[in-house]
Amino acid sequence: MVTWSDPAKADLRSIYDFIAHDSMHYARKVTQDIVAKTDVLNELPRMGKMVPELGNDAIRELSLYSYRILYEIKAPDVIVLAVIHKRRDFQPEMIEQ
Repeated sequence: MVTWSDPAKADLRSIYDFIAHDSMHYARKVTQDIVAKTDVLNELPRMGKMVPELGNDAIRELSLYSYRILYEIKAPDVIVLAVIHKRRDFQPEMIEQ
């Protein structure tokens, strides 16, 4: 089952709030698309690529729009850890493991 960590939920809310300043419609679309992208992880948890900054095969990422969706495989579950902008300088401390 795919679950979202509290920090990942906060990331999604921040993305929504930022885009909503310009368009409620696109804020809703982008955040819904991000959540929908993770739904496939129930069937294909290794679909994403390994996060190069971490070098841990269990922590992977999907890409959508300008965002990296980081998740951890803890069989049988998948936990979404963070959603970060691709231009942001990623630091391992940004995710809760």
